[in-house]
Amino acid sequence: MNKKDAVELVKILKQTYPDATCSLDFKKPFEMVVAVMLSAQCTDERVNLTTPTLFKRCPNIEDYVNIDIKELEDIIHPCGFFKNKAKNIKLCAKQVLENFNGVVPNNMDDLLTLAGVGRKSANVILLEVYGIANGIAVDTHAKRISNLMGLSKESDPSKIEQDLVKIFPKETLKDINHLFVWHGRNTCIARKPKCDICTVNKFCKFYNN
Repeated sequence: MNKKDAVELVKILKQTYPDATCSLDFKKPFEMVVAVMLSAQCTDERVNLTTPTLFKRCPNIEDYVNIDIKELEDIIHPCGFFKNKAKNIKLCAKQVLENFNGVVPNNMDDLLTLAGVGRKSANVILLEVYGIANGIAVDTHAKRISNLMGLSKESDPSKIEQDLVKIFPKETLKDINHLFVWHGRNTCIARKPKCDICTVNKFCKFYNN
């Protein structure tokens, strides 16, 4: 896909999903970190049902360090993989306090040193907390859309991200993150994509084969 088509693709998707924003609820930077961790293998809706109790119990980063891990596990249990997530949340909070003076880092390299934070999560945190979009958070939706549309033949998220960043101009990256999620949830659905009503099907290799 050339740059002109890429810009048009983003324009059409923005018209299709004018309300496309991050679905995770948060007010403080570390709440976003926690919400992103909980969203792994879990729906944003379920995370948003769980986090109000957690955020009330842990209003400060120190509270995540001090909370008993069993209590933390009980609170986040509905989000799945709760033992591993609880362990990462506590360690991550400790790292932010000790290594970054309690401030969530605003760059990729530092974010990747945090427990439970991979490249996809880091991209989300940078965009939602700091408004920085240097990359694309390749989740299941972005991966599926990229492969079906022919934007990338890769299966590894980091390689897909590299392909996408080459295609889409930097000023569109902020929108792409949200638009791919909304398009994947509403139209390019995993089990049965709604190709006939897809507003960007003219760009799609899967549809046009």
